[in-house]
Amino acid sequence: MASSAAKSAQKTRSAKQTPVIENRRARFEYSVEDTYEAGLVLQGTEVKSIREGKASLAESFAVFMAGELWLRGMYIKAYEQGSYFNHEERRDRKLLLNRKEIREIDKYLTQKGYALVPLKLYFKRGRAKVLLGLAKGKKMADKRQDIKTKDTKREMDRQLKGTFTRKM
Repeated sequence: MASSAAKSAQKTRSAKQTPVIENRRARFEYSVEDTYEAGLVLQGTEVKSIREGKASLAESFAVFMAGELWLRGMYIKAYEQGSYFNHEERRDRKLLLNRKEIREIDKYLTQKGYALVPLKLYFKRGRAKVLLGLAKGKKMADKRQDIKTKDTKREMDRQLKGTFTRKM
């Protein structure tokens, strides 16, 4: 009896999809060399809005202030049932990383051309996490090359799909 209740509870947990908010533009604008997983310091209404999928990483970036990493420009919509406890939509949010990781990131960011860009926002064991990418900006020619390879791959997939469907 207890095992069937545990199985049904597990099914309902897996049925609930926690939203993954991606910054798809970042992979187009930058070439990501390394990634880091960081925690976020959030208020209660911010967590509820993120769980509803009402957030954006499109214009956000990470900066150093007083030896700590902060995420700037991240948009989290105000929670509709938040009343006067609601949060500010575009405020700076502290990132939580180990000291070793912070020193490593700082070393790269002092070099010319590197940026720390958020790639993904998701929940892991009930805690909000941000996947940060240590990236270098792409030149226009690199972007054109990426578009060209995507187009050729898409065209090859269409051709393969068309040949397999005709044979069957």
